Amino acid sequence: MAPLGAQYKLLVTKIKHFQLQTNVAFHFTASPSQPQYFLYKFPDDVDSVIIKVGSEMAYPCSVVSVQNIMKKDFPGEQFFVVFVIKPEDYACGGSFFIQGKENQTWNLQRTKNLKVTIVPSIKGSVYVKSILLSSLIFFSFYLGCLLVAFVHYIRFQRKSIRGSFGSSDGSGNTAVSRPIAASTPEGSNYGAIEESSSSPGRQVSSSDGGHTCQSDTDSSVEESDFDTMPDIESDKNVIRTKMFLYLSDLSRKDRRIVSKKYKIYFWNIITIAVFYALPVIQLVITYQTVANVTGNQDICYYNFLCAHPLGVLSAFNNILSNLGHVLLGFLFLLIVLRRDILHRRALEAKDIFAMEYGIPKHFGVFYAMGIALMMEGVLSACYHVCPNYSNFQFDTSFMYMIAGLCMLKLYQTRHPDINASAYSAYASFAVVITLTVLGVVFGKNDLWFWVIFSAIHILASLALSTQIYYMGRFKIVVSSTDLGIFRRAALVFYTDFVQQCSRPLYMDRMVLLIVGNLVNWSFALFGLIYRPRDFASYMLGIFICNLLLYLAFYIIMKLRSSEKLLPIPLFCIVATAVMWAAALYFFFQNLSTWEGTPAESREKNRECILLDFFDDHDIWHFLSATALFFSFLVLLTLDDDLDVVRRDQIPVF
Repeated sequence: MAPLGAQYKLLVTKIKHFQLQTNVAFHFTASPSQPQYFLYKFPDDVDSVIIKVGSEMAYPCSVVSVQNIMKKDFPGEQFFVVFVIKPEDYACGGSFFIQGKENQTWNLQRTKNLKVTIVPSIKGSVYVKSILLSSLIFFSFYLGCLLVAFVHYIRFQRKSIRGSFGSSDGSGNTAVSRPIAASTPEGSNYGAIEESSSSPGRQVSSSDGGHTCQSDTDSSVEESDFDTMPDIESDKNVIRTKMFLYLSDLSRKDRRIVSKKYKIYFWNIITIAVFYALPVIQLVITYQTVANVTGNQDICYYNFLCAHPLGVLSAFNNILSNLGHVLLGFLFLLIVLRRDILHRRALEAKDIFAMEYGIPKHFGVFYAMGIALMMEGVLSACYHVCPNYSNFQFDTSFMYMIAGLCMLKLYQTRHPDINASAYSAYASFAVVITLTVLGVVFGKNDLWFWVIFSAIHILASLALSTQIYYMGRFKIVVSSTDLGIFRRAALVFYTDFVQQCSRPLYMDRMVLLIVGNLVNWSFALFGLIYRPRDFASYMLGIFICNLLLYLAFYIIMKLRSSEKLLPIPLFCIVATAVMWAAALYFFFQNLSTWEGTPAESREKNRECILLDFFDDHDIWHFLSATALFFSFLVLLTLDDDLDVVRRDQIPVF
């Protein structure tokens, strides 16, 4: 306290613009020593409003709060809006220390010009219109699929009446009146099969005979019932290391065994989805509850200029826009189920085209892809309940699984007997998600993590390349008296690069693997040098690039093998490319970011662009769901042209 009395003057003035008006912008100036607060009273016809605050300058850092009025002198349905200028800019992403003239906000004139506008929230009719429109858009896909199925049914009936032997209609269904017999006149015997002969490398299984009508889920059928001959391993080595492989060489196992093996993909992913989703839902509900109770709008990184609440949810529009993933995933399951049922009927009728022609039909991975698409919608909605750095892994977990399942399905198409089991595949996905979690925690600044991850990435790429190149027949044998690994490596180098005149034994596979390794090594070096903060997106980029590379290789090799693309898969390929291009445009709009401070994230916020309800990121959700659906249809229909081609004439690549 001052030892002597101090003289001062008190000036009291009446505030002329204390109460804010609806839909009227108000400009004012605030400073650290002179915060501003205003009163707002709800009109009679308004029960919810949005407070929009803007400024031409990012700094000085400011805080806006809404405070309830607890005084009896002020009746209900009104509140205070308070504006405080902070004495430093660290909370808004600025410097914490005074840096001389470099930071012009550190002076005695820390003032900020602000504009506040209070507008009514959108009406309930806008919610209803947006929900109905988004639902109708995706239900129209159901109508389109019904129309396509009806057209195929009509074509099937007409071909059956004409008595055609067999032809593909582009949907994967083959119209067959009678099998092609060995007595077919010469000149029209394409694909003929004699009962007394077998195709090269073809081993007729029991499912091709009298056991065809048995159920795929027959518990008495086990893989241990087959392949018990002592020389079966050497037989596999002889077949799978041939220079030219055909599908008959890699589809020798009993169909029921392989189908049962691939159905594990479906049941396992349902179990994973339930155990993964329930804790996620509980966690994001907790986040939303904390944000609602405390009123802290810095916990969740919304696009506040287009965040429409509903009930306890702060951004219902970002959740609704994920409806497409769920609806289109369920539609894909229905399409796969239809094909599965038609294929079962053909097998029960002992249709030779179903048993001996075309790509072997195993639908377990397709069912798993449909579930994964639905779960991506569910978990993306969970992430958008309260988007932040910790929750982003929920949005990407099933994207890793979708990309992985698509690559597995592409490989399974021409390698049905040697594809990865469901247990090893999902174990690999678990390792990927574990690495992603570690990357989220340690990947920001810790160099040791990036060194270890890059080493794992490169070694895994080399190991997987070796297994793919040798069709799973590469084995390392190391004993106490023999350095088998080095001897095998020297022999491989000598055989493929010296003895073959510097030409690999399997040229097409080698080209794919060289390009694939270059891409993956580039990703590893990029991560090691730049250490991106968004590790989850970085990992997703690795998966997507590998998937696109493999798909491009598959289509190129298919066309090189004189195979053709039917109208439906060709349409799906074009639709996929167009949808992904449009979706990525909206994805890179960056309406918010949790890589910086909440204030920096709000600087990127934008107004709604569709129906005054959906923003750019919602459009990304719509388009990406559609693009994934068409991508799945590409994999489902890509080889429909081979339904009338014998398996010993379908090349493996």
